[in-house]
Amino acid sequence: MKNIVVIGSSNTDMVVKTSHLPVGGETVLGGDFFMNAGGKGANQAVAAARYGNRVVFVAKTGNDLFGEQVRASMKEDGIVTDYVFVDPEHPSGVALITVNQEAENCIVVAGGANMYLGKEDIDKAHDEIVNANVVLMQLETPIQTVEYAAHMAAEAGVRVILNPAPAPAEPLNKALIRDLYLITPNRSEASRLTGIDVKDMESAQRAALALYDMGAKNVIITLGSEGSLVYDGAMMMRVEAVKVEAVDTTAAGDTYNGVLASVIAEGKSLIDAVHEATIAGAISVTRMGAQPAAPTREEINNFKKK
Repeated sequence: MKNIVVIGSSNTDMVVKTSHLPVGGETVLGGDFFMNAGGKGANQAVAAARYGNRVVFVAKTGNDLFGEQVRASMKEDGIVTDYVFVDPEHPSGVALITVNQEAENCIVVAGGANMYLGKEDIDKAHDEIVNANVVLMQLETPIQTVEYAAHMAAEAGVRVILNPAPAPAEPLNKALIRDLYLITPNRSEASRLTGIDVKDMESAQRAALALYDMGAKNVIITLGSEGSLVYDGAMMMRVEAVKVEAVDTTAAGDTYNGVLASVIAEGKSLIDAVHEATIAGAISVTRMGAQPAAPTREEINNFKKK
């Protein structure tokens, strides 16, 4: 069993299914309502843990019922919650999610305590971070905290994976990119990071080269139904998507990244990790919710036998 540290956000997702996504000023009568544990960091931690490795989650919640539920839910998946800190002054994060009949979604996040995860919290998790096989992060916590943790891990020789989501408003610090073993943007995030309009495979390849030139040692650009583009400085390869009937795409990317980190931690190749993550992401979109949708390793193996 390998050690993975996931540093990131924890939210409670409030999901409403509707016939279509509302436009400005429109009120839509929805259908089913779900409330689930979510947040990019927490989703990725659950996906990594269900693949069968030891996961430590570093995060911050409010001193409220949502925060208590996060810790209880994490423990059910065997995740170490010693570094899920409580902020007495700010509420836990929440996400309001609308899902239409085509499984497309729109999401509004109130970050709450997530935005107060600081360097002092990272210092408390120092020993776990420097002894991890992989550290996985996203951008739903302060960028200064992400940079600090990435440098701490990279200096110790730990592989750092950054899923740059949501897309940053400002360019990423080049020092941060150089600390990364792997960066995993989707199409829109790659466009924002590089200034290249990623609209097809040729432009995705140019964006991958640009990210590599910025200092990332490996690049994976996820392209939805077109699969993933992988570049390691020598090889540029496309991995096909897995076709399934989608119900809810809310946490597909998070599931993908969590399983990707878990497979990489086991020392398998980047391509093997992408194949496994692609299947995990495909399984997740056939289910409602974020963390409830993440498959186990057994479910991924059973899917491969079909």
